[in-house]
Amino acid sequence: MNRSESPSFGHAQMVEVQCGKEVRIIKPCNLYGCSIGDHSFIGPFVEIQSKASIGKNSRIQSHCFVCSLVEIGDSCFVGHGVTFVNDLFKDGKPSKDERDWLPTKIGNEVSIGSGSTILPVKICDGCVVGAGSVVVRDLTVRGVYAGNPAKLIREI
Repeated sequence: MNRSESPSFGHAQMVEVQCGKEVRIIKPCNLYGCSIGDHSFIGPFVEIQSKASIGKNSRIQSHCFVCSLVEIGDSCFVGHGVTFVNDLFKDGKPSKDERDWLPTKIGNEVSIGSGSTILPVKICDGCVVGAGSVVVRDLTVRGVYAGNPAKLIREI
C-alpha cells in the first residue's frame, strides 16, 4: 500500500439475526444470518456466521468464532477463544466453495473449555471438552475429553 492510500475499514455488526426471548449480546460482535435461542448469552468479540445456530440457555464467551454450519445445542457453555472449523483444506488451501464445508453438531449440556478448536464433528449430549483441546473425531460417549487430539479421559 502506498503511504498516500487510505485503508478501508469495516465494522462489527449484527445483521439478520434471529433471537429468542431475553438473549443478551455484548458488543462488539459480528453476527449475521444466525439464530440464538431463548435466554442465551453472547460475549464480546464473538463472530457467529450465517447458517449457524445457538440453542436455548447457552453461553458463548468472548473471542469465539462460530462458523457456518455449526449447531450448538441447549444449555451449552463455550469458553473464551473457542474456534469452530468447517473447512478441512482438502486441496491444501481454504475452499471458496461452500459445498466443500462440513457441519458440526454440538449436543445439549456440552461444555467446551477455553482455547479449544472444534473441527467438523458431532459431540453427544453431556460431554466436557478440556481447555485447549482439539476435537478431530466425533465424541459419542458422554464423558470428559482433553488433549490434541482430544481423547476420552473418563466417562460421566
